[in-house]
Amino acid sequence: MLLSSAVRKSLASPLSRQLMGQQSPLLGRTIISRAASVRLLDANQRLHHSQQQFTATKHFSSAAAAIQEEPVSKPSPPPPAAASAVKEETPFVPSPERKYKHFQNVEVTPAGVAIIRFDNPDKKVNTLSFALMREAQTMWEADIQSNSDIQSIVFTSAKESGFIAGADIFDISSVQDKSTLVPVIEEALNFFLHMKSKNVPMVAAIHGPALGGGLEWALWCDYRICTDSKATKLGLPEVKLGLLPGFGGTQNLPALVGVQGAMDMMLTGKNILPAKAKKMGLVDLVVAPQSLESVAIETAEGLANGSVRKSKPKKKSLINRLIEDTPPGQNLMWSKVKETVDKNTGGKYPAPYEIIDCVKYGLAHPGMEKFKHEREGFAKLAATKESEALIGLFDGTTQMKKLSSGAEPIKVKKVAVMGAGLMGAGIAQVTAEKGYDVLLKDRDDAAVGRGVSYMTDNWEKKCKRKRMTNYELNTNSSRVTPLSDHTESWKRHFAGADLVIEAVFEDLALKRKIIQQVEEVTPDHCVFATNTSAIPIADIAAPGEEVKRSENVVGMHYFSPVPQMPLLEIIPHAGTSDEALATAFAVGNKQGKTCVVVKDVPGFYVNRCLGPILSEVTALVKEGVPLDKLDKAMKNFGMPVGPITLIDNVGVDVASKVSNYLASADLGVRMGGGDLSLLSNMVEKGWLGKKSNQGFFTYSGKKGKPTVGPEVTAYLKEFTAGNTSDLGETDIQNRIVARLVNEAAMCLQDEIIENPVCGDIGLVFGIGFAPFRGGVFRYLDSVGTSSFVDMMHGYAETKGEQFEPVQLLKDYAASGKKFHGN
Repeated sequence: MLLSSAVRKSLASPLSRQLMGQQSPLLGRTIISRAASVRLLDANQRLHHSQQQFTATKHFSSAAAAIQEEPVSKPSPPPPAAASAVKEETPFVPSPERKYKHFQNVEVTPAGVAIIRFDNPDKKVNTLSFALMREAQTMWEADIQSNSDIQSIVFTSAKESGFIAGADIFDISSVQDKSTLVPVIEEALNFFLHMKSKNVPMVAAIHGPALGGGLEWALWCDYRICTDSKATKLGLPEVKLGLLPGFGGTQNLPALVGVQGAMDMMLTGKNILPAKAKKMGLVDLVVAPQSLESVAIETAEGLANGSVRKSKPKKKSLINRLIEDTPPGQNLMWSKVKETVDKNTGGKYPAPYEIIDCVKYGLAHPGMEKFKHEREGFAKLAATKESEALIGLFDGTTQMKKLSSGAEPIKVKKVAVMGAGLMGAGIAQVTAEKGYDVLLKDRDDAAVGRGVSYMTDNWEKKCKRKRMTNYELNTNSSRVTPLSDHTESWKRHFAGADLVIEAVFEDLALKRKIIQQVEEVTPDHCVFATNTSAIPIADIAAPGEEVKRSENVVGMHYFSPVPQMPLLEIIPHAGTSDEALATAFAVGNKQGKTCVVVKDVPGFYVNRCLGPILSEVTALVKEGVPLDKLDKAMKNFGMPVGPITLIDNVGVDVASKVSNYLASADLGVRMGGGDLSLLSNMVEKGWLGKKSNQGFFTYSGKKGKPTVGPEVTAYLKEFTAGNTSDLGETDIQNRIVARLVNEAAMCLQDEIIENPVCGDIGLVFGIGFAPFRGGVFRYLDSVGTSSFVDMMHGYAETKGEQFEPVQLLKDYAASGKKFHGN
């Protein structure tokens, strides 16, 4: 049973009442609210995991919208560096029927309403790019600016997929000299001001995502209307990519919704749903999707003739006026904002501080200078290693949405989940939420009932938090069919299953027996996925009396709690068919997971990399390094929790079993150097960690800070033979990180993972490796593989062969080659 989960680190929350959306390393609700959290996880079953929430990395997915582009303004060309980044997918040839690539032809109603529809037929979603902004200027000059018949304008999208999902971030990352972004953004801003100079009302009609530069475009309009669709969301998630809103967002948003609401949005990068958007004044009207365009046109007409009033900032309450509009209130507000950012970022992420600076500067300089300050801040952030790392992670998650083999999955309509415990119920929940019919089966009705209750409770919590409607709850519930061994019809139900996911105890005989039962009642095409965290897939799938369709068996290693954790390791054995692998990958993607395909070896990838860390932690403890010093060092490195707290949270028994399992596997000397009896002795004493209120730390209540009790102190004194150590923080960090990086490199060398991108994503999403460092391989590129190898050689000489760098690292050090690019 291998370690993958159970820690959650709470981050703090907004100014008015979630930290960066999901997985961003940043702030959260800032002053008066509570936020999301980060988890490291143990996908090993049904452990008593902590009750905090997850928030570490999924943010990279919604970060597509996180960036705005660096467009241009009037028909002047962009700077050379920016121009080189412009890439058109298909050569566009204008025609009377289609004059523009990124827009449908402008339509003008008899009442003088110009309808401008974003629509790039080469893309599934609209994104802002250098090319779009140049074409927007051309379109405006040709069709809008000098047309006196136009009395008002509606901006909308011709795509069902949404308004504008954000910027094409690769336009930005392709620019080598980031300072050249300043004039590019200035051109874009001049274009928005040029639009305003037409002096006719502009309405943004929003359906689907309006994120990053998409929302900033809408903020330049006089009126905003959005649909009540579940797909509609508004936000400025640039912070998740280490950037800030650069098209006036840091200035226009606070003016519209107030400083507190704007800071909450920009520092967390979270999405705002329609009802909340209306309540906070971000939009003026919420309508049904089918009414959007007609209502927008009618509103534009009304704005032009005076029958509809222009949008105005929402009136502030007395308390908010005192906070935002008085010097004492502002001082308190900014002090609290900085305090929260400091706490939740550890000063490792420059973007939130730059956002704060831009807003404060804008409040003090109400003229055009504030926009200059903003774009200079954007270019400065774009040049940081933190932004490069975060964009690299986003790029990685995008790359990993496709399976390299290109095999076609079978069509899956019905998924059966065997085992209704914490893991199985979580798998069933995320599967039902994505529209699959789900069969949830366990040995008896009581076990299944507990699984159903787990899902229902989670859905009810979502409803209370306005993240799900009652209709959606009922729909999801109706997709789940609970079954047990006593249900006479269970075999008939399974006859329609396309995929079976097994999530039972870690017992080889039991898992093979389940495959035998499933194969007897399911169609030949049915794929069988085992959610094991320890047993080799080849052993589970070995052909024999129990297993006849070995080619259909594949591993799907989820991380617990499944609804929160974004990572999924998919493990084919040597005989797994391409179709079975592709099916598991497709279902995992649809479940909202980031899928990493890994080789069938002990520990797979994430847990395999954790083993040497556990060994090194025991070595450091034996040398006499204080527990709190170990935790503090790794938190300062950028990990969500320290290694001692991690062990307590996942369970000392689990950590002990993981480390001993890997020590007896094929890692050899790379699991050496430590004394794993540290953990096994604690298990014998019943010190199992947080779940037993006693591990390395003593837990005496929800609010009380964990302490090292006298019994543990005595035990550690005996274990260390009285040794004490004043080892510096850098040495602690280097030793632990070296063990992790070395094993990750070995996994790449042995082709356990396909490429460095998989390695980076797996450890950021799986154990919370500092996102601002971009993953282990980007970290190596940043510090230099040569210097890192030299450091490891030094430790190998003084501490032992467990620090001997693997051959791949030596080769990269000798050649000067980088893992990402040149």
